[in-house]
Amino acid sequence: MNTRRYPNISLERARAIKSTFTAEGALCAATLYVPKDTPPDQQLPAILMVGGWGSVQMALTSSFTLSFVDAGFAVMEFDYPGWGDSGGFPRQGINPWRRTRVADTALAHLKSQQQVLAHDITLWGTSFGGGHVVDLATQHPELKGAIVQVPMLDGLAAMFATPIGRLSKMVALGLLDLIKPGAPIHVPTLSREGEFSTMDRDGGLEALQAALAAHPDHKYDNRVAARSVLPLPLYRPWVRLKDVKIPMLMIGATGDTVAPFVSDKVKRVGNPNVQVIEVAANHFDLYFDPLFPEMLAHQLRFLRR
Repeated sequence: MNTRRYPNISLERARAIKSTFTAEGALCAATLYVPKDTPPDQQLPAILMVGGWGSVQMALTSSFTLSFVDAGFAVMEFDYPGWGDSGGFPRQGINPWRRTRVADTALAHLKSQQQVLAHDITLWGTSFGGGHVVDLATQHPELKGAIVQVPMLDGLAAMFATPIGRLSKMVALGLLDLIKPGAPIHVPTLSREGEFSTMDRDGGLEALQAALAAHPDHKYDNRVAARSVLPLPLYRPWVRLKDVKIPMLMIGATGDTVAPFVSDKVKRVGNPNVQVIEVAANHFDLYFDPLFPEMLAHQLRFLRR
């Protein structure tokens, strides 16, 4: 971890426009970032950022978001219901199908923004959000394209990658959380390796801490409802890759032990619309220097294609 440095890209060149939208019965917080000197009547090509498992706005995504703004895009981040600045109860719960519906509503909200070219939007998803973007890409052939990095394409593979003792405890807590009345049972979202959490591998906690240190005004509630792990083996977005009709850039990490990159399944689908880049890295390395500039360059080339 000591070789990883989080790219500290300043917010000074971006203007933040906060808004809300309603999804799944909750008022969701969103922020649209545009280049600071953009006239109010100028419309820009846009990117919707779809975060991962324990995502809130600007946690690990800020370097990509602000780099895209520097490149001339309007970029929107949002918080899922029950997370970050969004309303909704119970707090800190995850359901992948519900989240995909929320991201779909966020896309409609982005299209309605005054400074956005509604016909020129690209989806961007990372980790668990990469799976949601695969789903959305099959539903929106009008979009310009989609980028997914370290995507969670096969929840079954992710479950098999979890040590058996930790997995057993997690499933037991999830079932108890599901059947017991009252407030949810929460477990840590991230922890150091070997400690109990939903993500204790690939230096996840240290990665999040480094990213948050770059934006000390951003707070993070490091908990997730235990029941969130139960649907995971049923969530397998890779099976819908065959239905993607828009250009997609997929960046997979060959050393990912959090959301193992199922390159064999991606190759088996063989969708010519999906460009695949594999990089020797773990789940969190792509957000950090020294790999970040290379990953950003791939994505900017795709966006400008």
